[in-house]
Amino acid sequence: MEEIKELATLDAPYGKKISLVEVKYDNGFSVMRMRIKEGKRFTDMDLDANTAKSLRDIFSQWLETQTD
Repeated sequence: MEEIKELATLDAPYGKKISLVEVKYDNGFSVMRMRIKEGKRFTDMDLDANTAKSLRDIFSQWLETQTD
């Protein structure tokens, strides 16, 4: 069994939606599942904590170069 907790849903460019959920497994392992919805197509990606931290750092670095 797994426990699923919804974290956020975002509207992305070009009509896409991004959903983030936390999935906790009985053995204590948890991942953040990112689902990108493009029309009828879904892409799911499960991220462990280390991968999420790496993405956070990459996003932060990129955001520093962007202007409003």
